[in-house]
Amino acid sequence: MGLLTATVALVATACGGEVKASGDGLSGTVTVFAAASLSGTFTQLGKDFEAAHPGVKVSFNFAGSSALAKQITSGAPADVFASAAPKNLSQVTDAVSPVTFARNKLEIAVPKGNPAKVTGLADFAKPGNKIALCAEQVPCGAAAAKVFESAGIEAQPDSLEQDVKAALTKVRLGEVDAALVYRTDVKAAAGEVEGIAFAEADQAVNDYPIAALREAPNATGAKAFVDLVRSDRGRQVLTAAGFEVP
Repeated sequence: MGLLTATVALVATACGGEVKASGDGLSGTVTVFAAASLSGTFTQLGKDFEAAHPGVKVSFNFAGSSALAKQITSGAPADVFASAAPKNLSQVTDAVSPVTFARNKLEIAVPKGNPAKVTGLADFAKPGNKIALCAEQVPCGAAAAKVFESAGIEAQPDSLEQDVKAALTKVRLGEVDAALVYRTDVKAAAGEVEGIAFAEADQAVNDYPIAALREAPNATGAKAFVDLVRSDRGRQVLTAAGFEVP
């Protein structure tokens, strides 16, 4: 009960979303492995966490969820794992009580001005268009496969990327005419890319689970960071980025 009280006291959210120190004696580094699509929101929450606990550092490893799961199961030291799909987190057998903290869905990203005049999923099957998708073992790739199947479309990708940020970069650089990424990524790149919503995205909504790891080097810090992500402040940051929160 004392630990719960201490961790709940971690965050005090005022009107401006200020995070205040709880005085619970956290120390050291909290190592967080998180899906690439969480890089913006978690970086902000990491700053909040460090501000609340002077002297404590949050170290992030952002990559595709499947790659992160492999790193953890191979022995990479981590305190927290936040995945873009339950499947990848379930591969990490020492996760402690994973919970869904956010949801996300796909959106079509095109370069500014939409030079190829992409209007929907059907354009991903046109041979003349240059297309980027996430590889299927990555959550954004698995979701893309599901929406294409739902729409009865055979996509013709020119590149398969290992995380959603890499797919988005192809669009930002004008190397492809379109990519399927998360709507949060389109929002984060506003002004550099344009987004096109499509109805089939509702068929492949991704649940994002988070868990402290049983063998976490900084177990107290891991629990405190998970509590922050699930707090009102965490929900505020996630919602502002375009995530849905349960």
